[in-house]
Amino acid sequence: MRERLKHMLIKEFIQVFRDPRMRAVIFVVPVMQLLVFGYAVSTDVKHVTSAVFDLDHSVTSRELVSRFVESGYFDVVEHVTSEARARALLDRGEVRVVLHMDKGFEEDLRAGRTAQLQMLVDGTDSNTAGIVLGYSAKITGQFSQEVLNAQLRRLLGSTRQPGQVELRTRAWFNENLESRNFYVPGVVAMIVTLVTLLLTSMAVVREKEIGTMEQIMVTPITPAEFILGKTLPFALFSFVDVIIVALVGVLWFEVPIRGSLGLLLFATALYLLTTLGIGLLISTVSQTQQQAMMTTFFFFMPAVLLSGFMFPIANMPRVVQWLTYLNPFRYFLVIIRGIFLKGVGPSILWPQMVALAAMGVITLWLSSRRFRKTLA
Repeated sequence: MRERLKHMLIKEFIQVFRDPRMRAVIFVVPVMQLLVFGYAVSTDVKHVTSAVFDLDHSVTSRELVSRFVESGYFDVVEHVTSEARARALLDRGEVRVVLHMDKGFEEDLRAGRTAQLQMLVDGTDSNTAGIVLGYSAKITGQFSQEVLNAQLRRLLGSTRQPGQVELRTRAWFNENLESRNFYVPGVVAMIVTLVTLLLTSMAVVREKEIGTMEQIMVTPITPAEFILGKTLPFALFSFVDVIIVALVGVLWFEVPIRGSLGLLLFATALYLLTTLGIGLLISTVSQTQQQAMMTTFFFFMPAVLLSGFMFPIANMPRVVQWLTYLNPFRYFLVIIRGIFLKGVGPSILWPQMVALAAMGVITLWLSSRRFRKTLA
């Protein structure tokens, strides 16, 4: 058995390294995907193109506009002089925000009245619009508080300053609240999932498609040896991909990895049981590589959407939340983010690791039974 499995593994490694496209899929594409997704997948909102519609033209209105610019979140590209021009800029998408101050803005503040600042926001992207409104509320609140304090100092004198409550915040695990630190570990998990599913499912189908499956079956090799020979090389390649992509994330994107690299590899091994099993299952229902690729994406996209990678699971409907417990990607995502950002160990991550081990064993057992029936 060892000799037959050895020759099967040698055959697979030769076949992989002989094909330049396969080498690119295994070693080049994951790095390129991480570089692209690492920059593209971000919810940080900065340099929002803005226009100013200031009818007051006062020192106070200009000071408030400068606060928006100095924050780094808003870039004023035009000072408009009419409502029609402001509407046209929003309609064409040339600006995302318009700050509108009517005449009498400064006079209202000096008189102790509430001065109105209107913000017109492009709500096409509701997430970005919500973040922009949050930034605006914070900047306006700070400016309003400074104006109020200045008025109180004039009324009460320098000897009687009102008391204040100062909020001091501290973010754990992601001190600067950079969304890249949250998403890049998820991208690592996503790339490993996609690569293992594609390679496993298409490698077996390729044997059927080029007609070598019958030749393999007439040899003394057993179905178990054939399955191991097909899956072990891609499991090893997946470990290499995890190490390469993790290093790119740490060295290029400066994402901290506070946990154990050994624990990450062990958790990856548990996760690979599931992805390799699903890849084998896909190979049994597919006759061509195109079918295998389409079936892989039919599984991959729901797995990503229901994992918490892009959308919080807590915000999903209750029925969908229960469905996520059947998604192995969900558990691996918790593990990889916990190792990267929190530096936690098995004492915290053991529920997810047990779930992955159970799902991996069940999935691999079911796919192996199905695969043996297909070979028979």
